[in-house]
Amino acid sequence: MTDVDGSAARMIAERLVKADDSALSELFAERRLSPDAAPASHWRDFFDAAETLLQPDAVAAALSALPRDDLAALAAGSPLTTLTLTDDDGRALPGVVERLAGRGITPTPASTPDRADPVAAGHAAERTFTTLSALSDIMLAAMTAPLARVGTGAMSATERRRLVEQQIVQTPEEADVLVRFAAAVGLMRGHQRHIGTTQEGARWVALSTPERWSWIADRLRSALPAGLRSDGGWIDPALWAGAYPLDDDWPAKARGWLEFARLIGLVADGERPTEPEWARTLREGADPDPSALVALLPHEVDRVYLQNDLTAISPGPLAPALDARLRGMAVRESHAQASGYRFTEASISRALSAGETAESMREFLGELSLTGLPQPLDYLLERAAERHGLVRVSQDPSTGQTIVSSPDHDLLRTLAVDQSLGALGFVTDGALLRSRASRDTAYWALADARYPVVAIDDDGSVVSLDRRRIVPDAAEGPDYGPLIARLREGQGADAEAAWLDRELDAAIRAKTLLVVTVNMPDGSARELTLEPTGLGGGRLRGRDPGADVERTLPTSLIASVRRA
Repeated sequence: MTDVDGSAARMIAERLVKADDSALSELFAERRLSPDAAPASHWRDFFDAAETLLQPDAVAAALSALPRDDLAALAAGSPLTTLTLTDDDGRALPGVVERLAGRGITPTPASTPDRADPVAAGHAAERTFTTLSALSDIMLAAMTAPLARVGTGAMSATERRRLVEQQIVQTPEEADVLVRFAAAVGLMRGHQRHIGTTQEGARWVALSTPERWSWIADRLRSALPAGLRSDGGWIDPALWAGAYPLDDDWPAKARGWLEFARLIGLVADGERPTEPEWARTLREGADPDPSALVALLPHEVDRVYLQNDLTAISPGPLAPALDARLRGMAVRESHAQASGYRFTEASISRALSAGETAESMREFLGELSLTGLPQPLDYLLERAAERHGLVRVSQDPSTGQTIVSSPDHDLLRTLAVDQSLGALGFVTDGALLRSRASRDTAYWALADARYPVVAIDDDGSVVSLDRRRIVPDAAEGPDYGPLIARLREGQGADAEAAWLDRELDAAIRAKTLLVVTVNMPDGSARELTLEPTGLGGGRLRGRDPGADVERTLPTSLIASVRRA
């Protein structure tokens, strides 16, 4: 380990001792320290921690994470409260001053974005609507089949192509940036080998378009790095690229945040980023006000045309809540503003399995339709409802096995030989089929194979299964509790004695000549020059080069040491 200034290390160690556990956890997280890996795993006390955090590389990393205004304050000698970079007066430590020398870092200048002209604002509104729609489609798709991700955590190329093929996005690059955006604001999250929709994301897709925008714009503002925020809002986006002057990776990160802001209309296109009217209040720290944005968005409709060919045509963007319910009973075939939907026996069966009834669908579609309920669609609803439940899936409480039953024995024989269901391993048991797969697994396999299946609960009643796959809430960061407890225990109650032992031990290893101040029994103090050779049992052993003798001193009598 490179030598660091001893007085600075002692000051930082004492500061760490006095800090509460939450402040220490925040510091260790900011420094990206793993409590179970080096160097933290090798720390014995807060002196070890202080020495590590004051290493030149550690100081450089800490400075690279500081925003421009904090760096400018440190460079100018202005007071700034930090645990590891400043002295007790808040002034930069010598190692920090050395790192900042000649950098020419100045505070963030006062700047206000130019107002977007009507054409740019219109384009920003159109892009916002496209983003909100695409995000909703991606999250709905991920609720059925979470998106696979590669080892880096990014969405796989196969998933990007799938989203393009489904006409949710136009390019794989667009798919990637939208998923990263959704993750940044908490709508999606990586979990194990997949990227899935969060609980908040599942609630978000059910909101109206103005509510969706307000939620996501406010969440993006909260997610912005500290260097981009100001007075509850954000600084001029034209200045974002310079917010972290010592972070070599920051320019690329800044472009990413700017693209996120652009996606939901918080900045508009121009030679430099311009600002639509609806973004100004957010930038200034106020609550979102989508009224100016909504005035430029495509008009949403609440009616569709139901046709004899079992399709539905929406003459404009269908209101999100209506779209979500309609897609629960029909397959959306086109993603343009005039969307198309198709009803199939499988889609109606899926809706019945999710809790709809023939009557509830007739009522909903009757209110939604501009053309009444076509007879072919009414017949499809009736036929699907009659067949629904012909296959029943339950669990045998005595064995835990899944039981599949049906009054149609021919249908059961068909299930038993259906190769697409081979993974369920059906075994014939009289008039039943048994499987070691779980009830839910068997149910969804049968539903995917388009059999009229229902799930039966332990009390014999039909239960609706929710196939939506929601990723669990994000786990909290590393637990620094055991590390902090170990450091506090290792520090002991007497910090002065601990620091003295540390200095003496370092001098012995480096064979450093010391001037030792010793408190004498008569109350006086005497200085001895020693070359320390050993430390143990509360005593320091060393050679006195002046008298050419070996001396042994109780460490309890040593007032201070310094290099000779």
